[in-house]
Amino acid sequence: MFSLEDTSRVQHYASSGAFTLRCTIPDNPDTFNILTSAINQVAGHIGPVSSTGPESGHKVRDVTVYLSEKSQLDKLLTMTEPIEGLKVVGITDGIDRIIEIHRRGSIEVVSRVPLKSQTDLRMLYTPGVASVCEEVKKNPAMAWELTGICDRVAIVTNGTAVLGLGNIGLLPSLPVMEGKAAIMAEFVGVSGFPVLIDTKDIDTFVETVVRIASGFGAIQLEDVAAPACFEIEERLKAKLNIPVFHDDQHGTATVVLAALMSALKQLGRTPEECSVLMLGAGAAGYAVSLMLHEFAIGDIVIYDSRGPLYRGRTENMNPYKQHLTEITNKNNQKGTLAEAFAGKDIFIGLSRPNIISKDMIASMAEDPIVFPLSNPIGEISKEEAIQAGAAIAADGRDINNALAYPGIFRGALDARATEINMSMKLAAAEELANMALPNELLPDILDRAVHKQVAKAVAAAWQRA
Repeated sequence: MFSLEDTSRVQHYASSGAFTLRCTIPDNPDTFNILTSAINQVAGHIGPVSSTGPESGHKVRDVTVYLSEKSQLDKLLTMTEPIEGLKVVGITDGIDRIIEIHRRGSIEVVSRVPLKSQTDLRMLYTPGVASVCEEVKKNPAMAWELTGICDRVAIVTNGTAVLGLGNIGLLPSLPVMEGKAAIMAEFVGVSGFPVLIDTKDIDTFVETVVRIASGFGAIQLEDVAAPACFEIEERLKAKLNIPVFHDDQHGTATVVLAALMSALKQLGRTPEECSVLMLGAGAAGYAVSLMLHEFAIGDIVIYDSRGPLYRGRTENMNPYKQHLTEITNKNNQKGTLAEAFAGKDIFIGLSRPNIISKDMIASMAEDPIVFPLSNPIGEISKEEAIQAGAAIAADGRDINNALAYPGIFRGALDARATEINMSMKLAAAEELANMALPNELLPDILDRAVHKQVAKAVAAAWQRA
């Protein structure tokens, strides 16, 4: 299913530490095999191996090792000392590698037009560009053809809910925004521009986005905390005639639904016969619930930090949670979280790490589907879920919203859509599920063809509306 690179990537994200050992190794396979055996003995995983240069009778190799804790590295280094001819001459922490990747940022703006002569310069800029300005002045719609608006998205944040880090502030969120932009550029040729808005005030945030929106074909809201994100998105949709899409909500919901479609297909079940227990009623939980409801899941019971959402609850509520009580929890179920697991077919976690026990999973219906999606660590590990009886288990490393949003934006821009509606999101989810290989939940995120197919499905859904 996975290439060696894919497997290495999975092991990397399943480990808490990555280290690159620079080793001098005798030019024979036996010594390297002894080294890999030692890595296995400390329960590590070997990642990419590269040669950096030959020495007399030796090779210099950089060997990446994925480990769960620092003590494994100490043990591994002790085990390598007696290996004849092998010497570890340097160690680089995986964090250092990540820092280097982001040094000077992960994106840049480059010219699409070569500037090799004065004529090129005069056509691109003054005086030639004046004629282009006149065309847009006569017909503003021509801006779509004569500027980069057709391929440009503003990635807008206030840094209040960054990944699993929370409200870490504006500047610390910038590497994430740049990463999102890099993904869109690589996978679908969309130029994403990070826009950091230094406010927690909803009115100021909305007004700022409205004032800059003219230069973009769509707005991607990112890492804005709930419940403010819901109101911000609603107000921007009402004010703008271009797509506004909160990825933490709808990108996540699209990929979760795609994975669930695949899981139900593998188990021969229909959505109508299944019940869902969801943990988390924030941005992702709200959007996932709406999509599952649209998908005709039998019932959904949602728990937040204060317990179940039910009709008549008054504590820690807002209009969005209130709306969920109207379309979920048909039997107005209450009780503890442990009690809520009993008999459920599906668990979806969008909350906090390590808060679900094996006993809870064991109390679910036979052969349940378990998606502990909290990042970077799930509510329960996949391994524990399987041990407790789950037929299918996948975590946040397996179900990644980066599978959805590049194609969704590309499709919306290609169709010149004025919004990204439920039909477009459902089309994206169905396309992702259809492209998954047998016994897999989702297709390969690095396959550019996947994102192009999602874009086509999204554009077609808009055109059918």
